[in-house]
Amino acid sequence: MSEGDLGFFVALARRGSFVATARDLGLTPSAVSRRLARLEDRLGVRLMNRTTRRVSLTGEGETYFAKALRLLGEIEELEHSLREGQETPSGLLRINATFGFSREFIAPTAAVYARTYPQVEVQLVVSDAPMNIVEQGFDLNIRFGHPPVSNLVSRMLQRNRRFMCAAPDYLARRGVPERLADLAHHDCIVLRQENDIYDIWRFDERAGGIPSVRVGGTLSTNDGEMAREWMLAGHGVMMRSEWDIAQHVREGRLKLVLPAYCQTANIVAIYPERHHLTAKVRSFVDLLAERLRLANIAAPFQVDDADINKASDT
Repeated sequence: MSEGDLGFFVALARRGSFVATARDLGLTPSAVSRRLARLEDRLGVRLMNRTTRRVSLTGEGETYFAKALRLLGEIEELEHSLREGQETPSGLLRINATFGFSREFIAPTAAVYARTYPQVEVQLVVSDAPMNIVEQGFDLNIRFGHPPVSNLVSRMLQRNRRFMCAAPDYLARRGVPERLADLAHHDCIVLRQENDIYDIWRFDERAGGIPSVRVGGTLSTNDGEMAREWMLAGHGVMMRSEWDIAQHVREGRLKLVLPAYCQTANIVAIYPERHHLTAKVRSFVDLLAERLRLANIAAPFQVDDADINKASDT
Protein backbone atom coordinates (compact mmCIF):
# COMPACT_ATOMS: atom_id res chain seq x y z
CA MET A 1 0.00 0.00 0.00
CA SER A 2 1.47 3.34 -1.04
CA GLU A 3 0.46 6.87 -0.16
CA GLY A 4 -0.19 7.45 -3.88
CA ASP A 5 -2.69 4.58 -4.05
CA LEU A 6 -4.41 5.75 -0.89
CA GLY A 7 -4.75 9.29 -2.22
CA PHE A 8 -5.98 8.02 -5.58
CA PHE A 9 -8.63 5.80 -4.01
CA VAL A 10 -9.88 8.52 -1.65
CA ALA A 11 -10.15 10.97 -4.55
CA LEU A 12 -12.12 8.45 -6.63
CA ALA A 13 -14.38 7.50 -3.73
CA ARG A 14 -15.19 11.12 -3.03
CA ARG A 15 -15.89 11.94 -6.67
CA GLY A 16 -17.75 8.73 -7.42
CA SER A 17 -16.94 9.16 -11.11
CA PHE A 18 -14.11 8.05 -13.41
CA VAL A 19 -14.60 11.14 -15.57
CA ALA A 20 -14.50 13.67 -12.71
CA THR A 21 -11.53 11.93 -11.07
CA ALA A 22 -9.68 11.80 -14.39
CA ARG A 23 -10.23 15.53 -14.81
CA ASP A 24 -8.89 16.23 -11.30
CA LEU A 25 -5.80 14.06 -11.76
CA GLY A 26 -5.04 15.01 -15.35
CA LEU A 27 -5.65 11.48 -16.64
CA THR A 28 -8.06 9.81 -19.01
CA PRO A 29 -11.09 7.98 -17.60
CA SER A 30 -9.70 4.69 -18.95
CA ALA A 31 -6.42 5.29 -17.09
CA VAL A 32 -8.36 5.82 -13.86
CA SER A 33 -10.31 2.61 -14.47
CA ARG A 34 -7.12 0.63 -15.12
CA ARG A 35 -5.45 1.97 -11.99
CA LEU A 36 -8.44 0.98 -9.85
CA ALA A 37 -8.36 -2.50 -11.43
CA ARG A 38 -4.63 -2.89 -10.62
CA LEU A 39 -5.27 -1.86 -7.02
CA GLU A 40 -8.10 -4.37 -6.65
CA ASP A 41 -5.99 -7.12 -8.23
CA ARG A 42 -3.18 -6.47 -5.80
CA LEU A 43 -5.50 -6.47 -2.78
CA GLY A 44 -7.54 -9.41 -4.04
CA VAL A 45 -10.90 -7.74 -3.32
CA ARG A 46 -13.42 -5.66 -5.23
CA LEU A 47 -13.45 -2.13 -3.84
CA MET A 48 -15.99 -0.46 -6.13
CA ASN A 49 -19.09 -1.29 -8.08
CA ARG A 50 -19.12 0.22 -11.58
CA THR A 51 -22.02 1.56 -13.59
CA THR A 52 -21.98 3.48 -16.85
CA ARG A 53 -22.15 6.78 -15.01
CA ARG A 54 -20.91 6.25 -11.45
CA VAL A 55 -18.86 4.09 -9.13
CA SER A 56 -19.86 3.19 -5.57
CA LEU A 57 -18.03 1.56 -2.69
CA THR A 58 -18.42 -2.12 -1.84
CA GLY A 59 -18.29 -3.24 1.79
CA GLU A 60 -14.57 -3.85 1.48
CA GLY A 61 -14.25 -0.48 -0.27
CA GLU A 62 -15.96 1.25 2.67
CA THR A 63 -13.42 -0.31 5.06
CA TYR A 64 -10.49 0.58 2.79
CA PHE A 65 -11.78 4.15 2.38
CA ALA A 66 -12.11 4.70 6.17
CA LYS A 67 -8.63 3.36 6.87
CA ALA A 68 -7.15 5.27 3.94
CA LEU A 69 -8.57 8.52 5.32
CA ARG A 70 -7.08 7.76 8.75
CA LEU A 71 -3.66 6.88 7.34
CA LEU A 72 -3.52 9.93 5.09
CA GLY A 73 -4.47 12.09 8.06
CA GLU A 74 -1.64 10.60 10.11
CA ILE A 75 0.82 11.18 7.28
CA GLU A 76 -0.31 14.80 6.98
CA GLU A 77 0.00 15.26 10.74
CA LEU A 78 3.52 13.78 10.69
CA GLU A 79 4.62 16.04 7.85
CA HIS A 80 3.12 19.05 9.60
CA SER A 81 4.99 18.28 12.82
CA LEU A 82 8.25 17.91 10.88
CA ARG A 83 7.68 21.20 9.07
CA GLU A 84 6.83 22.83 12.38
CA GLY A 85 10.08 21.47 13.80
CA GLN A 86 11.90 23.60 11.26
CA GLU A 87 10.18 26.68 12.68
CA THR A 88 9.39 25.99 16.34
CA PRO A 89 11.87 24.21 18.65
CA SER A 90 10.43 20.85 19.66
CA GLY A 91 11.38 17.22 20.13
CA LEU A 92 14.56 15.61 21.46
CA LEU A 93 17.84 17.57 21.28
CA ARG A 94 20.92 15.37 21.85
CA ILE A 95 24.16 17.23 22.58
CA ASN A 96 27.69 15.91 23.03
CA ALA A 97 30.40 18.01 24.69
CA THR A 98 33.42 17.70 26.96
CA PHE A 99 33.15 17.33 30.73
CA GLY A 100 34.58 20.61 32.02
CA PHE A 101 33.07 22.89 29.39
CA SER A 102 29.69 21.18 29.85
CA ARG A 103 29.69 21.84 33.58
CA GLU A 104 30.72 25.47 33.11
CA PHE A 105 28.64 26.48 30.09
CA ILE A 106 26.63 23.75 28.31
CA ALA A 107 24.65 22.49 31.32
CA PRO A 108 23.60 25.96 32.53
CA THR A 109 22.68 26.92 28.97
CA ALA A 110 20.66 23.71 28.58
CA ALA A 111 18.72 24.53 31.76
CA VAL A 112 17.87 28.03 30.51
CA TYR A 113 16.98 26.62 27.10
CA ALA A 114 14.65 23.97 28.57
CA ARG A 115 12.74 26.64 30.49
CA THR A 116 12.49 28.80 27.37
CA TYR A 117 11.42 25.95 25.07
CA PRO A 118 9.46 23.42 27.16
CA GLN A 119 8.58 21.41 24.04
CA VAL A 120 12.24 20.41 23.68
CA GLU A 121 13.77 17.56 25.69
CA VAL A 122 17.49 18.24 26.10
CA GLN A 123 19.81 15.27 26.50
CA LEU A 124 23.44 16.20 27.27
CA VAL A 125 26.06 13.45 26.95
CA VAL A 126 29.56 14.38 28.14
CA SER A 127 32.75 12.64 27.08
CA ASP A 128 36.47 13.35 27.22
CA ALA A 129 36.66 13.06 23.40
CA PRO A 130 34.10 14.04 20.74
CA MET A 131 31.71 11.25 19.76
CA ASN A 132 30.58 10.40 16.23
CA ILE A 133 27.42 12.46 16.06
CA VAL A 134 26.05 10.76 12.93
CA GLU A 135 26.60 7.16 14.03
CA GLN A 136 25.47 7.81 17.60
CA GLY A 137 22.49 9.99 16.77
CA PHE A 138 23.53 13.37 18.16
CA ASP A 139 22.07 16.61 16.86
CA LEU A 140 24.99 18.72 18.00
CA ASN A 141 28.59 18.46 19.17
CA ILE A 142 30.52 21.25 20.91
CA ARG A 143 34.26 20.84 20.52
CA PHE A 144 37.55 22.73 20.48
CA GLY A 145 40.07 23.29 17.74
CA HIS A 146 39.78 22.75 14.02
CA PRO A 147 36.56 20.97 12.97
CA PRO A 148 36.99 17.59 11.31
CA VAL A 149 37.21 17.46 7.53
CA SER A 150 33.87 15.88 6.65
CA ASN A 151 30.38 16.63 5.42
CA LEU A 152 29.48 18.00 8.84
CA VAL A 153 28.65 21.67 9.19
CA SER A 154 30.52 23.82 11.73
CA ARG A 155 29.92 27.22 13.27
CA MET A 156 32.52 29.00 15.40
CA LEU A 157 30.96 30.11 18.66
CA GLN A 158 33.91 31.81 20.33
CA ARG A 159 37.59 32.37 19.74
CA ASN A 160 39.74 30.46 22.20
CA ARG A 161 43.40 29.61 22.69
CA ARG A 162 45.38 27.25 24.87
CA PHE A 163 48.25 28.64 26.92
CA MET A 164 50.91 27.11 29.12
CA CYS A 165 50.59 28.18 32.72
CA ALA A 166 51.57 27.27 36.27
CA ALA A 167 50.95 28.30 39.86
CA PRO A 168 53.17 31.11 41.21
CA ASP A 169 54.61 28.91 43.97
CA TYR A 170 55.67 26.27 41.43
CA LEU A 171 57.45 28.88 39.33
CA ALA A 172 59.06 30.31 42.48
CA ARG A 173 60.45 26.85 43.33
CA ARG A 174 61.44 25.68 39.87
CA GLY A 175 62.09 28.89 37.98
CA VAL A 176 60.28 30.47 35.05
CA PRO A 177 60.94 28.81 31.66
CA GLU A 178 62.45 31.26 29.20
CA ARG A 179 62.54 28.96 26.15
CA LEU A 180 60.56 25.92 25.01
CA ALA A 181 63.65 23.79 25.60
CA ASP A 182 63.52 24.71 29.31
CA LEU A 183 60.31 22.68 29.68
CA ALA A 184 62.41 19.50 29.51
CA HIS A 185 63.55 20.35 33.05
CA HIS A 186 60.05 20.99 34.40
CA ASP A 187 57.20 18.84 35.62
CA CYS A 188 54.44 19.09 33.00
CA ILE A 189 50.92 17.87 33.61
CA VAL A 190 49.59 16.21 30.48
CA LEU A 191 46.13 15.22 29.31
CA ARG A 192 45.67 11.81 27.72
CA GLN A 193 42.68 12.68 25.56
CA GLU A 194 41.38 11.71 22.13
CA ASN A 195 43.96 10.07 19.87
CA ASP A 196 46.61 12.79 20.06
CA ILE A 197 50.20 12.18 21.08
CA TYR A 198 49.72 13.52 24.56
CA ASP A 199 53.36 14.24 25.50
CA ILE A 200 54.09 16.55 22.55
CA TRP A 201 52.77 20.09 22.76
CA ARG A 202 52.42 21.77 19.36
CA PHE A 203 51.84 25.47 18.93
CA ASP A 204 50.47 27.80 16.28
CA GLU A 205 52.54 28.06 13.14
CA ARG A 206 55.16 30.77 13.03
CA ALA A 207 57.88 31.80 10.62
CA GLY A 208 60.08 28.76 10.31
CA GLY A 209 57.41 26.14 10.94
CA ILE A 210 55.25 24.76 13.73
CA PRO A 211 57.09 24.85 17.06
CA SER A 212 56.64 21.88 19.38
CA VAL A 213 58.15 20.44 22.54
CA ARG A 214 58.13 17.01 24.17
CA VAL A 215 57.05 17.24 27.80
CA GLY A 216 56.91 14.88 30.72
CA GLY A 217 56.18 14.72 34.41
CA THR A 218 54.88 12.58 37.22
CA LEU A 219 51.17 13.38 36.74
CA SER A 220 48.85 12.72 33.80
CA THR A 221 45.10 12.14 33.46
CA ASN A 222 42.25 12.15 30.97
CA ASP A 223 40.24 14.58 33.14
CA GLY A 224 40.94 18.23 32.42
CA GLU A 225 39.49 19.56 35.66
CA MET A 226 41.59 17.20 37.74
CA ALA A 227 44.71 18.26 35.85
CA ARG A 228 43.84 21.93 36.39
CA GLU A 229 43.50 21.35 40.13
CA TRP A 230 46.95 19.72 40.18
CA MET A 231 48.30 22.79 38.41
CA LEU A 232 46.61 25.17 40.85
CA ALA A 233 48.11 23.15 43.70
CA GLY A 234 51.60 23.80 42.31
CA HIS A 235 52.41 20.39 40.79
CA GLY A 236 53.58 21.58 37.38
CA VAL A 237 53.09 23.37 34.07
CA MET A 238 50.00 22.66 32.00
CA MET A 239 48.53 23.55 28.61
CA ARG A 240 44.96 24.73 29.19
CA SER A 241 42.20 26.65 27.39
CA GLU A 242 41.89 30.32 28.22
CA TRP A 243 38.19 29.99 29.02
CA ASP A 244 39.17 27.66 31.88
CA ILE A 245 42.13 29.60 33.28
CA ALA A 246 41.19 33.23 32.59
CA GLN A 247 39.74 33.93 36.02
CA HIS A 248 42.63 32.19 37.79
CA VAL A 249 45.13 34.28 35.81
CA ARG A 250 43.28 37.52 36.50
CA GLU A 251 43.21 36.76 40.22
CA GLY A 252 46.87 35.74 40.36
CA ARG A 253 46.42 32.03 41.12
CA LEU A 254 48.05 31.12 37.79
CA LYS A 255 50.71 32.74 35.65
CA LEU A 256 51.21 32.30 31.92
CA VAL A 257 54.36 30.53 30.82
CA LEU A 258 55.92 31.55 27.49
CA PRO A 259 52.65 33.21 26.41
CA ALA A 260 53.97 33.80 22.89
CA TYR A 261 53.47 30.08 22.32
CA CYS A 262 49.81 29.10 22.22
CA GLN A 263 47.39 26.84 20.36
CA THR A 264 44.31 28.10 18.56
CA ALA A 265 41.42 26.04 19.88
CA ASN A 266 38.25 27.88 18.94
CA ILE A 267 34.95 26.69 20.39
CA VAL A 268 32.96 25.18 17.54
CA ALA A 269 29.42 23.84 17.16
CA ILE A 270 29.16 20.90 14.74
CA TYR A 271 25.96 19.46 13.32
CA PRO A 272 25.11 17.16 10.42
CA GLU A 273 23.47 19.27 7.70
CA ARG A 274 22.86 22.97 7.23
CA HIS A 275 20.01 22.44 4.75
CA HIS A 276 17.90 20.53 7.26
CA LEU A 277 19.02 22.44 10.36
CA THR A 278 16.09 22.27 12.76
CA ALA A 279 14.85 25.09 14.93
CA LYS A 280 15.91 23.28 18.11
CA VAL A 281 19.56 23.07 16.98
CA ARG A 282 19.66 26.58 15.56
CA SER A 283 18.08 28.19 18.63
CA PHE A 284 20.31 26.31 21.09
CA VAL A 285 23.48 27.25 19.20
CA ASP A 286 22.33 30.89 19.08
CA LEU A 287 21.69 30.90 22.83
CA LEU A 288 25.04 29.28 23.64
CA ALA A 289 26.92 31.73 21.42
CA GLU A 290 25.24 34.68 23.14
CA ARG A 291 26.00 33.34 26.62
CA LEU A 292 29.64 32.76 25.70
CA ARG A 293 29.83 36.31 24.36
CA LEU A 294 28.39 37.73 27.59
CA ALA A 295 30.75 35.58 29.66
CA ASN A 296 33.60 37.51 28.03
CA ILE A 297 35.88 34.51 27.73
CA ALA A 298 37.33 35.58 24.38
CA ALA A 299 40.94 36.71 24.37
CA PRO A 300 41.35 37.46 28.09
CA PHE A 301 45.14 37.67 27.65
CA GLN A 302 46.97 40.36 25.74
CA VAL A 303 50.19 38.95 24.31
CA ASP A 304 52.66 41.53 23.08
CA ASP A 305 53.96 41.28 19.51
CA ALA A 306 57.36 42.01 21.02
CA ASP A 307 57.08 38.85 23.12
CA ILE A 308 56.24 36.84 20.02
CA ASN A 309 59.15 38.27 18.06
CA LYS A 310 61.71 37.61 20.76
CA ALA A 311 60.48 34.09 21.61
CA SER A 312 62.92 31.34 20.73
CA ASP A 313 62.45 27.61 20.21
CA THR A 314 65.96 26.80 21.39
